[in-house]
Amino acid sequence: MRFFSIVGIIAVLAMMAACSSAKFSEIEAILPDMQNKPDGTYRGIYDLSGTPVKVTLDVTVQRGTINGINIIEHFCSPIGKKAEKIIERIIEEQSLGIDAISGATASSKAILKAVEDALR
Repeated sequence: MRFFSIVGIIAVLAMMAACSSAKFSEIEAILPDMQNKPDGTYRGIYDLSGTPVKVTLDVTVQRGTINGINIIEHFCSPIGKKAEKIIERIIEEQSLGIDAISGATASSKAILKAVEDALR
């Protein structure tokens, strides 16, 4: 029983490290041209290879602007969950060129890339 507890702790620590690793800071998301994007809701998915981080979300577009982003699934450690605050900034700035949330770089980048995927 003690062995499984130790293995579980190691797994959680590995997930936490993967979700906040600085090596993901080089990933960039680019907002596609929104000018002719039809109104609607678009699904985006991004799986950050080599990590437990995966995001599925819906992006609502109205009159060429992002009106809402709804996270359907976000697999990550509890630390990575704080990256979800980036959604407010995406909508406010109408941009994907936004700095990652400190301590949750991998999840921030995965959310940005999922939005990019949805709007392609």
